This record gives sequence, structure tokens and C-alpha cells, in this order.
Amino acid sequence: MAVIIGDTCINCAACIDECPVEAIVDEDDNPTGEELYYVYPDKCVECVDHHDEPACATACPTEGCITWDVKFAGDDKEHFKGGNYIDGLDYVMNDPDAEMPFRDDISDEDRKARANVVD
Repeated sequence: MAVIIGDTCINCAACIDECPVEAIVDEDDNPTGEELYYVYPDKCVECVDHHDEPACATACPTEGCITWDVKFAGDDKEHFKGGNYIDGLDYVMNDPDAEMPFRDDISDEDRKARANVVD
């Protein structure tokens, strides 16, 4: 997944407009039923080869709304099989076998702690 949109989301659509791969859906299309935007982990590319940092987080007006999540690659994909999404819900994916690019300068600790993408 790379990034996750938290419950401070104000549903403003700034992130949707900036996502270069259309990995973000609004609250009406959130497959978990949560009233916030959702980032498909098997589509998010962390803006690798598109921007210097995730464009969704740069555009978001709500501080701390978009945070790092576990990378969607290799053995880390096990994280997405359990109830590790917000409120213990399961993640929803279209292609669980996908291997997504990720920023290797973000530590696993920051990802697991869901550190802010933009300070």
C-alpha cells in the first residue's frame, strides 16, 4: 500500500486529483465501507517515477491524514491479508499478486508506525 488515508480525512478530493495512477477512491467507493477515502494497496506506487514524494500527501490540507503504510511487496504483503486496516478491517485489493514499487528511503519502522508522509 505504501500510504493510507486516516480517519481525519475531510473528503475534499485533493488527493484523488493528484494521484497519477488512480489508486485512491472516495468515501462512496471505499470498499471497506468507511466514510473516508481509500488507497488500493495493489495500485499505489508511492509516486515512484512520478513525483519526489507522494503527491496525495502534498496536496492534502489535513495535517497527518496521509501516513506511510507497509510496502506492498515481497514478504511484507502478509500484512494486507489480516485485519490490519483502520478499525481492524481487512484491506481490499484487486490484484494481491502485484508487486508495487516503493520508496526504499522510508524505514520499515516508520511504515509500521504509520508516520506522516509529509511533516
